[in-house]
Amino acid sequence: MGGRSRTRWAAVALGVTGLLCAVLGAVMIVVVPSLIRQQVLKNVRIDPSSLSFSMWKEIPVPFYLSVYFFEVLNPEEILKGGKPEVQERGPYVYREFRHKINITFNNNDTVSFREHRSFQFQPAKSQGSESDYIVLPNILVLGAAMMMENRPMSLKLMMTLAFSTLGERAFMNRTVGEIMWGYDDPLVNLINKYFPDMLPLKGKFGLFAEMNNSDSGVFTVFTGVKDFSRIHLVDKWNGLSKVNFWHSDQCNMINGTSGQMWAPFMNPESSLEFYSPEACRSMKLIYQEPGMFEGIPTYRFVAPKTLFANGSVYPPNEGFCPCLESGIQNVSTCRFGAPLFLSHPHFLNADPVLAEAVAGLHPDPEEHSLFLDVHPVTGIPMNCSVKLQLSIYVKSIKGIGQTGKIQPVVLPLMWFGERGHGGQAAADVLHTAGADAQGDALRPVCAAGPGRCAAARPHHLPGAEPGQMLFILEW
Repeated sequence: MGGRSRTRWAAVALGVTGLLCAVLGAVMIVVVPSLIRQQVLKNVRIDPSSLSFSMWKEIPVPFYLSVYFFEVLNPEEILKGGKPEVQERGPYVYREFRHKINITFNNNDTVSFREHRSFQFQPAKSQGSESDYIVLPNILVLGAAMMMENRPMSLKLMMTLAFSTLGERAFMNRTVGEIMWGYDDPLVNLINKYFPDMLPLKGKFGLFAEMNNSDSGVFTVFTGVKDFSRIHLVDKWNGLSKVNFWHSDQCNMINGTSGQMWAPFMNPESSLEFYSPEACRSMKLIYQEPGMFEGIPTYRFVAPKTLFANGSVYPPNEGFCPCLESGIQNVSTCRFGAPLFLSHPHFLNADPVLAEAVAGLHPDPEEHSLFLDVHPVTGIPMNCSVKLQLSIYVKSIKGIGQTGKIQPVVLPLMWFGERGHGGQAAADVLHTAGADAQGDALRPVCAAGPGRCAAARPHHLPGAEPGQMLFILEW
């Protein structure tokens, strides 16, 4: 009798234990993800106590900028109306140093800062040296010639005389160092003397001169401490909530982040938007597919083909016009009237007539596309390929002291890009949140339906070798 009683009590105890385990398991299913979510939120917000604050303040590992130039092979033929022929030179590689300064936390859940930038040439990683000479369109001269088109004839004659006296030509032969960081040009001094407000520079002129040992202005972004829904979003840039470069309210809006981190817990309906001071506009990348980087699930976001489309192809971009062919954005309104255009390298995704008009261009999606791989749980960039091209519109050479029958053409000047990857940063946030390296904390949120996110499975974190943290190039 006593044996039956003990057996009965043992069965009851096991049943109660099983019930408790089931209840505890159900509670854990509900509570643990919530705890992990809270820890992730705590460690990705902009706060001195957060794990990501130090890497937000200063990039902890080196990353590199690669620059390619389009050398003009037949300048004399171009001046006679011939088809331009170019040859890609490079890469010329620079290590970029960035750190935030003047960090000020405000009372409205925002933080203001400047990000100081400097560049250092890397000979071992480059295909050439900064002393290499390259023939390029003379940006200052061609820009000045375009700006003279609608000016009085007396002013055009004066500028023609100045060009002839100073020996200015439509094409220049300069070193890489001069093109990048600046050279003395008597034309700059002349323009500053008679048109003091036309150019922003008073000394040397170079494509990247204003970016070295400088910053992109004052960003004010939301920290996410009080209101997580706005984390990393830009509140103001240089005190402005919108710019006035463009011809529509939509194009003038300052949307997205400052281009360094995004809100965590993404799904395939998410997009990556950021404001670029150098491009004078906000840009949006769209979700393409899930993937893996060093064993960590990622979402790949790419530039839509409409990013630089003109208004006739993509009506929302009408505010960026006046436009030429689709696929190149006119940035003259924020570049002091110079006829400069922004696009993908080799005119990728642009109207084919642009690449066909210049011999030597070969747009290739594998080589020239722009993408960003982000860990969707933390919003930290893992891998990227940021590539953009700068071109100049050559319409005429009247007033340059030369004669010819040059055909209107968009000539590419250079393109630049950087690639980098991160892994340890996301791993650190997840481990601090108490998430198993193989657990669901690594799994992206899938809102696309069953089977749509099959490629995004949890894997081991690469703990043996630290990764690199990437901040997207602000162009």
